[in-house]
Amino acid sequence: MPLNIRFDNTYARDLNGMYAPWQAAPTPHPSLVWLNLALAQQLGLSPDELQSDLGVAMLAGNHAPAGAQPLAQAYAGHQFGHFSPQLGDGRALLLGEVIDTRGQRQDMAFKGSGPTPFSRRGDGLASLSSVLREVLISEAMHALGVPTTRALAAVATGQTIQRERRLLGGILTRVAASHLRVGTFEYFAAREDMAALRRLTDYAIDRHDAELTGEPDAILRFFKNVVDRQAKLVAQWLGLGFIHGVMNTDNMTISGETIDFGPCAFMEAYDPATVFSSIDAQGRYAYGNQVGIAKWNLSRLASALLPLIDEDEAHATALAIEALNTFDTQFTQHSQTIWRTKLGLQQHAVEAATSDKTLAQDFLQLMQQQQIDFTQGWRVLALTVQDRQLFYTVFTQTDATEQWLSRWQQRGMLETATPVMRSAAIKQASPVHIPRNHLVEEALTEATENKNTAPFNALMRAITQPFDDTGIAAKFSQPAPAEVTANYQTFCGT
Repeated sequence: MPLNIRFDNTYARDLNGMYAPWQAAPTPHPSLVWLNLALAQQLGLSPDELQSDLGVAMLAGNHAPAGAQPLAQAYAGHQFGHFSPQLGDGRALLLGEVIDTRGQRQDMAFKGSGPTPFSRRGDGLASLSSVLREVLISEAMHALGVPTTRALAAVATGQTIQRERRLLGGILTRVAASHLRVGTFEYFAAREDMAALRRLTDYAIDRHDAELTGEPDAILRFFKNVVDRQAKLVAQWLGLGFIHGVMNTDNMTISGETIDFGPCAFMEAYDPATVFSSIDAQGRYAYGNQVGIAKWNLSRLASALLPLIDEDEAHATALAIEALNTFDTQFTQHSQTIWRTKLGLQQHAVEAATSDKTLAQDFLQLMQQQQIDFTQGWRVLALTVQDRQLFYTVFTQTDATEQWLSRWQQRGMLETATPVMRSAAIKQASPVHIPRNHLVEEALTEATENKNTAPFNALMRAITQPFDDTGIAAKFSQPAPAEVTANYQTFCGT
């Protein structure tokens, strides 16, 4: 029986010349390590079929299902501020698109499926460890309500790959609203191929902003929508202490989804200068720099779109700058809403608007001064609403702590919600479970070196219930000892 996957490949059909048709490299002895049953059902796929021998062969790249048109997408990108005119899918393949049970178009793609014409002398492979890391982080982000690509399946290839040492190989099947990136537009703009750039932009509008199709100012409004989506996304990242780690323009999506979970991590002790990525020696993509980098990346998209916005370059530039500058307002609005909610403040009293922002900033400063775990620091406020002394289970009692706590409690008196309601609201904004770095490493080591997936499955259960503090072992909510996190680094996996 053939696999029942109904592909509708608009990228392959509408954007000829913007990709290289390609096939995954065969894998010797594939085995299914993890399957996202809920996502499979949402996509209209049969979990039983995907777990069959034919299904595993498909997820390993050994069997191309009927209707799939595998291709490697072309794109460019600014990597750490330096422009690379040709990057492209060096270890990824877009299999095609499916319409899910909600009527939404979703890309289905491989990561780690072998070299492509864009591999740039790389092997095009991925370690099973990096695949499982993306599974954990992307599914955690989804559970936290952050727009993200999703993980459908992780397969062990049965071969080893060479990195710093020999590692087990793996293939990720990734699902996304699309894989269009800022770098996709840069690719054709750099080549001054205006016909291709317009086709690409029209396609992106039809796919992500269909209400703009045919409108006279569609391209400018499309750009502004991308700005708005990214402003909201980065505000969500900061509210959770998430550090992407490699915010190159080829890793910024048009859809507003988080993509490419290489050297990313969640911050522990609060410090805006926190960097985990081993390749970010200068801290370009540190936690506190992500807002500025996002806007800079969007300026690269604006530059690529200028010829399509208006024939008069000066006028196009003025329009693009005006649209780009809405990022600041959008980010501020989204960010302030997030911090207010995490503080348990819902009343939008005019007289409190400025003090709420200051209250959040001062709380972050207090956490930095005392080196408080970011996730734990925010979560303890849910308990403190009803019992002031519980604040000191996390914070040290000092004059500064007392002063901030008194100000926060006085501000809370303006709220009409009861303490129980405010506590519940904080719990829905501040998770108790995140993919803590030491737990991620433990899960990956056990799964890849000892073939023991129990820690991985236990961690997955915790992080997909991020706001629920009942029925989950305490170890999943506790920070790692300081000596464990002091020199923690993450790696791209390429």
